[in-house]
Amino acid sequence: MFVDQVKVYVKGGDGGNGMVAFRREKYVPNGGPAGGDGGNGGNVVFVVQEGLRTLMDFRYQRHFKAPRGENGMSKNQHGKNATDLVVEVPPGTVVYDVATGEKIADLTENGQSAIIAKGGRGGRGNTRYATPANPAPHHAENGEPGEERDIQIELKLLADVGLVGFPSVGKSTLLSVISAAKPKIADYHFTTLSPNLGVVSLNEDSFVVADLPGLIEGAHLGQGLGHQFLRHIERTRVIVHVIDMAATEGRDPYEDFEKINEELRAYGFRLLERPQIIAANKMDMPGAEENLERFKEKIESSYPIFPISALSRDGLQPLLRQVAELLKTTPEFPLEEEDLTEEKVTFLIKAEKEEPFKISRDDDGAYVISGEEVEKLFKMTDFSRDESVQRFARKLRGMGIDEALRERGIEDGEIVRILDFEFEFLD
Repeated sequence: MFVDQVKVYVKGGDGGNGMVAFRREKYVPNGGPAGGDGGNGGNVVFVVQEGLRTLMDFRYQRHFKAPRGENGMSKNQHGKNATDLVVEVPPGTVVYDVATGEKIADLTENGQSAIIAKGGRGGRGNTRYATPANPAPHHAENGEPGEERDIQIELKLLADVGLVGFPSVGKSTLLSVISAAKPKIADYHFTTLSPNLGVVSLNEDSFVVADLPGLIEGAHLGQGLGHQFLRHIERTRVIVHVIDMAATEGRDPYEDFEKINEELRAYGFRLLERPQIIAANKMDMPGAEENLERFKEKIESSYPIFPISALSRDGLQPLLRQVAELLKTTPEFPLEEEDLTEEKVTFLIKAEKEEPFKISRDDDGAYVISGEEVEKLFKMTDFSRDESVQRFARKLRGMGIDEALRERGIEDGEIVRILDFEFEFLD
């Protein structure tokens, strides 16, 4: 089964906890702090594996969580850093953040890698907190939580040439005779439900051709197999437009040509700026010659037209030679349309720093404190130690949370909630 789009959850490993420990060696009186730092959590890393051609593996595993770092140990021993979780993906994989829509990675070359979710750093042991005022601290950090996010993975095939056209115009037949690919061929619409790739060898030149699902009107809006097709043509450099010149389906070849180009134009990504070659197929059928003459009268002269018959293999060599020549001079087209302007001035606007906390009221009357900064501080605090709790309270006061709660009218004894934990407010 060909899978080219999937959503998964990834989480970097949490950092290991720092340790509270003291030296207890013979003949060493008043031993100082000796708690080691925790190890860093592992990253979730995507790596391109050339042999893969589909995202099928992600249908059976939708959660990827990297291991956490080892906790710090006594005698100032650092916890072991966790190993990265390496996930293999096929060439042409693009990764997006579901929440923001931001593109995280575009992986095209064998061995190319990208960190998708970063692991948290290890918590600091009590040795790190020793000061002249407090030479024997009983406080250590918990490990930093690893980054977690929902991502969307899309596969956009790495083909040099894309075959486009209405269903049943002969794209699959053409691919089968110019390469060793064996696509499904039958006399009904949409026999090609997923892209097929074939390598064409022509003397010293070779290139990859993709036979893509047939288009219909409204494909750019998702009708028919539109989106599955159009996603994969984004990377191609040359388009071969296959037209049924014999009009065996009863359609007009010129109208077919115009409708397909309109879909390419509506989809964007500069698809119509790419070199396009017209393969006038089924020239061995009755009426094809007359239709070709009428077609040439209507079409712009800028499009090269090659009369062919994929079934009888007539006229294929001139077509392939033209494709090979165009590939030598045609550069790759960037996927992001925003980057296409020739001259662009970028103004960097410094974004306002996100508020460290927000205060709201729950249905039961409790005050709820939320925010990335305060939640991270909470997770990295060891509440089993009084000194850590006191430090947490000082940090909250320094962030202005105590004052903000008073402004909201909180009274002694009322409940304050952070994540799933509750505290009693005492002024």
